[in-house]
Amino acid sequence: MTASLFTPYKLNDTLTLSNKILMAPLTRCMADDDLVPTQQIADYYARRAEAGLIISEATIIRADGQGYPNTPGLFTPAQIDGWRVVTDAVHKNGGKIFAQLWHTGRVAHPHFFGDGDVLSSSAQAVEGTVPRMRELVYQTPKAATLEDIKQLVSDYAQAAANAIDAGFDGVEIHGANGYLIDQFLHHDNNRREDEYGQTPENMSRFALEVVDAVIARIGADRTALRLSPGAYFNMAGDSRDRAVFDYLLPEVAKRNLAFLHGGIFDDSMEFDYLGGSISAYLRSVYTGTLVGVGCYSAETGSAAIEANKFDLLAIGRPFIANPDYVAKVRDDDELVAYADTMLTELI
Repeated sequence: MTASLFTPYKLNDTLTLSNKILMAPLTRCMADDDLVPTQQIADYYARRAEAGLIISEATIIRADGQGYPNTPGLFTPAQIDGWRVVTDAVHKNGGKIFAQLWHTGRVAHPHFFGDGDVLSSSAQAVEGTVPRMRELVYQTPKAATLEDIKQLVSDYAQAAANAIDAGFDGVEIHGANGYLIDQFLHHDNNRREDEYGQTPENMSRFALEVVDAVIARIGADRTALRLSPGAYFNMAGDSRDRAVFDYLLPEVAKRNLAFLHGGIFDDSMEFDYLGGSISAYLRSVYTGTLVGVGCYSAETGSAAIEANKFDLLAIGRPFIANPDYVAKVRDDDELVAYADTMLTELI
């Protein structure tokens, strides 16, 4: 039933995964007050090293990218040193780990970084409040200037270099789920009238500039990308978005990345303007290695791989409840059910 998950998978000449089960990025909000990963976080990831690849929790590239409490960073020496403890622990247990690089864009909040603007593609506020700190109301962002965008591209590249310095095997650029890069890719938020707005090519420009800058620093073999062609989180859908991704995805494929990862909480969700689910749309347009995610079990994910719907399976919350998820699936042991109370502890 799950045999297809337990064969090695060659991403490229640099990286081969021992199995096709990835640990999906899971925001835990448990770094210290300087956004440094703790020994407890190192132990948490080390216990899950049997995954073919761990994708770390989203990790901010600079201070003004923070939109949740105690999310780790990769922009200070102390943070790099803290992550090195994590990667050493994962590698000691035979695992591989990518850092997910993150800027939250318009859902950042000055509470976390003090002076400075909240940045986005356009001055379009999102309604709501900061998770876990509901007293903080989202603010109207500043539309990033051309100089702001240039600096952001540079900061993504520097964070990627910092990740390699910290011992990560590569990075996944977070371009999904309504965060900064995604805010350039959807008409709901991108109202720009310059070279970063209006047309599919222009709206894709920032994402491709970030990808190219990261590749230039660490290589395509160690670079991955997560995308949400269907707007579903902090973003309203627009049928015009399809043309943006129809342009973007073939351009991404030319870069020969390690993989592309769909961004969706539940892949059974369908989008009229995509003609179905996110994974089905991505498979129809993107020619490289594709990671499926979104409420799959080991059994349904394995069946999807066998049906060529995607190549690798990312598992999220079940990994929180089951540090030994891979072994339990392999041995057909019963899994511990995930409960929301588990979000407040690292097991």
